[in-house]
Amino acid sequence: MAAPKAPLLGGKAAKEVSLEASIFSAEIKPHLVHEVVRAEMNDRRQGTRAAKSRGLVSGGRSKPWRQKGTGRARAGTIRAAQFTGGGVVFPPSPRDFSVKVNKKAARAALRAALSDHVQAGSLALLDGASFEKPSTKAALDLFTKWGGETPAVVVVTEDEITIAKSFRNLDRVIVTIPSELEVAEVVWARSLLVSQAALPLIEGRAS
Repeated sequence: MAAPKAPLLGGKAAKEVSLEASIFSAEIKPHLVHEVVRAEMNDRRQGTRAAKSRGLVSGGRSKPWRQKGTGRARAGTIRAAQFTGGGVVFPPSPRDFSVKVNKKAARAALRAALSDHVQAGSLALLDGASFEKPSTKAALDLFTKWGGETPAVVVVTEDEITIAKSFRNLDRVIVTIPSELEVAEVVWARSLLVSQAALPLIEGRAS
């Protein structure tokens, strides 16, 4: 099988770069991608929502009124849920939403998401040398000429500040680094741009 290729944007001449077949031509398993995306989305949830039950509300140590003869319903404490300031029935409590996914499955899901972009023709590489200084206009022109669609994700190294500054102000474009790239972001993006310097780092995470 021929090695997958991706266009190189920003160079003096248009050309395509061969990609690692084991990573960018991997088998796409939707159920595995869904499992990893679900785990990543759950990790973003804080799980700090909480309320007080009647046992946690202060006050109400004695009966608010006597049991009989008042014409009102019997009550044992003003901490009950029917009173203003009382506790909540079955209150929410802090919880952990995290879902465990083993590393092998996570790497396979990342390979599948990357391979899907290659098959769709929505993955391109960036020539870092073409951005001598930050320019949002240059980034937009490059993205438009390629025919990219938003939302888009741009992956650069921490040292490639000029590329990051060039793309970060574009609408519906996320700039990230390889160590923080999530499968959910790759699936969410309609276009994926990866700098040449960031490519081996992504391959290292996916292999």
